[in-house]
Amino acid sequence: MLSVNNKSRMLPIACMTVVLSAHLYAQTTQTVRHYKVAEEDPVAADLAKAESAIEKKDYAAAESLLTKITITDPKNYAAWFDLGFIYHAQDKTQDSIAAYRKSVEAKPDVFESNLNLGLMLAKNHQSDAAQYLRAATTLKPTANVDEGRARAWLSLAHVLETSDPKQALDAYHQAALLQPKDPEPHLSAAQLLEKTGDFPAAAKECEQALALDPSSQDALSCSVQTQVKAGNYAEVEQSLQKIASARPDDLPVRLHLAQLLLLQEKNADAVSVLQEIIKLDPSSQSAQTNLALAYFKLRKYPQAEAVYRELLTKSSNDADLHARLGQVLLKQLKYADAEKEFLNAVKLRPDFGEAYGDLATAAVENKDYELAIRAVDARDRLLPPLPVGYFLRASAFDHLLDVKQAAANYHRFLELANGQYPDQEWQARHRLIAIEPKK
Repeated sequence: MLSVNNKSRMLPIACMTVVLSAHLYAQTTQTVRHYKVAEEDPVAADLAKAESAIEKKDYAAAESLLTKITITDPKNYAAWFDLGFIYHAQDKTQDSIAAYRKSVEAKPDVFESNLNLGLMLAKNHQSDAAQYLRAATTLKPTANVDEGRARAWLSLAHVLETSDPKQALDAYHQAALLQPKDPEPHLSAAQLLEKTGDFPAAAKECEQALALDPSSQDALSCSVQTQVKAGNYAEVEQSLQKIASARPDDLPVRLHLAQLLLLQEKNADAVSVLQEIIKLDPSSQSAQTNLALAYFKLRKYPQAEAVYRELLTKSSNDADLHARLGQVLLKQLKYADAEKEFLNAVKLRPDFGEAYGDLATAAVENKDYELAIRAVDARDRLLPPLPVGYFLRASAFDHLLDVKQAAANYHRFLELANGQYPDQEWQARHRLIAIEPKK
């Protein structure tokens, strides 16, 4: 979320340095004064009083003084700038935008005015945000010149990501040149490259970010994810093994390693790593969730069930956990228990399409045919229908002796199955012979 930092202002024109977003920037600049207000200048004196009131967060007094200045001196860009600041501080977005526009109109070559107006417009999803952010990249900030310009380039890049990814990427690179020790432009560029599908280039940006800040979990996650998407499994695993050996207490690194092992179906190795993590941090739900998945992949269903049940004692309202436990119970032919877990999942998340599909399977096995039909219908309203769904529905209608509906669904299943479900296709054909009238 692009935002203006209310604490950061440059006097006498209150030219605050803008913080782009909570995710990207948390820096502020110190308040400075560049000239002494002449006592004989009543406008300057009122401006000084207004800025003093702003520092005390007495916005009502400041607004009164600033409004008075803009009436007597409509081209006073500093007063309009300060009004934009106090309106923003009070969440009066439209008033803030209008005031910043007046400030830029009065004096177009002020970096902070253009930057703040651009950020406010971007926050309000207005199309002309890029115009003012681009202007800011050509102007000189009042203080912290390279940092300010880097922020302008980053702001512009964020705004351009959807409309012009190439220009956005160029803007991220400009920000990186201005702040060569800051990993953030590289992380943002990597995210954009990942969206466009250029995983090798994204991985390089992540590696640069990680080199600048080896302790950054964001940079490490970025590097692992992009390298994996680029297909560099062996390289990533080797790198993570090396980091894990050098930093044995770095549990996030070990967790990344375990997830990579799971991705490569090295499930037994993943179990070993995850057990080590849990030994060091028994409260790690991420490690426990991945351990349950590893057990599931290894067909160690009782162990997976035990982990999921333990997780649910702490997160009973987690629909995913209920659904995963249900899947483990299905594998153990515990159909009644599985049905209960899938019902819990869809109760917690009514749009959980996959859970409705599993619920239908459990319900058929439990001979709860009406529930099975309702579950398949609910799933198919939420997700594209699958051939096997028609078979489940047909089987349920068949058991309920509704031969017309059963036959219609068996036929639809056979139309779509295309050899993917040989056992069910054989059953469907033989049931149609039994239930359809002979011609």
